[in-house]
Amino acid sequence: MKKKVVETALEHLDESPRELAWYLTDTQGKIERYHRSMKNILLLDNYYSPDDLKAEIARFVDYYNHRRYHESLANVTPADVYHGRAAEILEKRERIKQETINQRRIEYRKMIAMRQSVS
Repeated sequence: MKKKVVETALEHLDESPRELAWYLTDTQGKIERYHRSMKNILLLDNYYSPDDLKAEIARFVDYYNHRRYHESLANVTPADVYHGRAAEILEKRERIKQETINQRRIEYRKMIAMRQSVS
């Protein structure tokens, strides 16, 4: 196992330890984690009929697949990855980040210029 960890880390040098864990976790472990997450949500409430429980499970599955960002998927949803939208979303986020940084630089320079003109 240690050899596999080292080999995986060397193959994916630019990834975080959490991202590396994705390559090392077996399929069964991921499913067990998913079920534990679902169980933790379902145990928060009482369900008075099987239909109520089924509806809550459906809500959880929808949330998990379509709304919850997954760190191991670069903070996109499983549905985004499945439908091939992940790269576009990540590019858009990077573009917004750069625009925000540039705008902050402009505002900072304006502030400095104003302070210099006052003194």
